[in-house]
Amino acid sequence: MASWTAEARQFLEAHRVGHLATAGPDGAPHVIPVCYALDDVALYFVADEKPKRRPARELLRLRNLRANPRAALVVDDYDEDWTRLAYVLVRGPARVVDEAAHAAALRLLRARYPQYGRMALDDPAAHPVVRIEPTRIVVWRGG
Repeated sequence: MASWTAEARQFLEAHRVGHLATAGPDGAPHVIPVCYALDDVALYFVADEKPKRRPARELLRLRNLRANPRAALVVDDYDEDWTRLAYVLVRGPARVVDEAAHAAALRLLRARYPQYGRMALDDPAAHPVVRIEPTRIVVWRGG
């Protein structure tokens, strides 16, 4: 398991959205934006109440993770001055957390995103929280 460096943690905490990559059993990639929070050892996101086409547990990202728990999340800075380009890439296994960890992760997410405080996310069956345990963390800067 990889640990957050001060630089990686600062970068992740300074940004609001990451792009989650998963792959299904057929290897087809799927990338979506997610809101995330982190603690000392992992990164979390929730299948929230924003409009979706199917129940949260049936979202493609969660179906993919059940079939293939390997995931990656990238958070990046783009600038026309390419010396200012930067990203943090987090790779590792992802899994839906249990009920006790669900409540703790929701506290982290709600502290970071006030919008989650107005959503009924406390039912783990309806709104699963996913934990990515980093096995690799890459920090890159162009300048």
